[in-house]
Amino acid sequence: MTPVTVGVIGCGNIFDAYLNASQHFPILNLTSCADMQPERAQTKAEQWGLQNRTPEELLADDSVELVLNLTTPESHVAVARQILECGKHVYSEKPLGLNPEESRALLDLAASLDLRVGCAPDTFLGGSHQTSRQLLDSGKLGDPLACTAFMMVPGHELWHPDPDFYYLPGGGPMLDMGPYYLTALVNLLGPVARVTGRGKSFRPFRTIGSGPRAGQTVAVKTPTHLSGVAEFENGTLLTITMSFDVWNHQHHHIELYGSQGSMLIPDPNCFDGNVQWSKGKEGWTRIPNAFPYADDNYRSLGLADLAHAIRKGRAHRANGQIGFHVLEIMTGFLKAAETGETVEMSSRCDRSEAMPTGLPFGQLD
Repeated sequence: MTPVTVGVIGCGNIFDAYLNASQHFPILNLTSCADMQPERAQTKAEQWGLQNRTPEELLADDSVELVLNLTTPESHVAVARQILECGKHVYSEKPLGLNPEESRALLDLAASLDLRVGCAPDTFLGGSHQTSRQLLDSGKLGDPLACTAFMMVPGHELWHPDPDFYYLPGGGPMLDMGPYYLTALVNLLGPVARVTGRGKSFRPFRTIGSGPRAGQTVAVKTPTHLSGVAEFENGTLLTITMSFDVWNHQHHHIELYGSQGSMLIPDPNCFDGNVQWSKGKEGWTRIPNAFPYADDNYRSLGLADLAHAIRKGRAHRANGQIGFHVLEIMTGFLKAAETGETVEMSSRCDRSEAMPTGLPFGQLD
């Protein structure tokens, strides 16, 4: 299968993880990188043996079919639009955008141009989460009834040298980490119908704990603790808490409760982890991973799947429709927390096809 030529725009912290993982997938031919800060692009180009380009040069290169958009979240939609308008497919780091209106317009543009939009996270394609879905689909848990999801940490200012964004509108724990949890749950249960929630900011400022700005304060302008309830279209109820205000806890990342049993689902920010289930009131049993990509960080798996889909003419799994629906869920929680109302989802999405097994490592078709 002819590799797909890929360029990268955005050479920040996540760049190395993508480039390292991309080497597992022969379908990906990464050739060039660009950044608004030329020195960052130069550094990454030298490190990874890529061509150092300006964004304009990269987008003008007819050999580039697919662009990996690793810009900052507030730039995701604008950069993705430029990529599409230059006739190239795009795969964006999460979230798809910061509001549903601009993100919907992006998907409409892609459809009008017959181009594809892919969107992280792709961790739900990893072995542990595909194993979770296989167990649920097998019927061993019975009908899904309810689930819980918890992401609670004390705050990114403790380790991040420039944490300002996490505490501005468009940041916060829901938009930062919600994509991992909600994408994993949509992969299991399908689309959400409605959400409600409450949120608070308990401190007006955060103090940076490391780096050259240590001791400086950051103003908090978005909820840092948000709890919500979502009703999936199939009737399953989700209770979720996302927080930058919790020092320690003992909640599991995700738990799913069915009419015949329960399941413990590992960290949706990772591809690996142990899946456990219990039948009725029996003890917990670990389920061996039945799928590949469960032993490392494979942040290029969704990109590789998109490249295979381009060549094979099939649907890609980490797609813009799922990314948009997850964005609408997250912004729905934030709107519900602000207004006290239940927010109905206007979008729906299909569950992606399960990952294949039995293929050589690095091959997805």
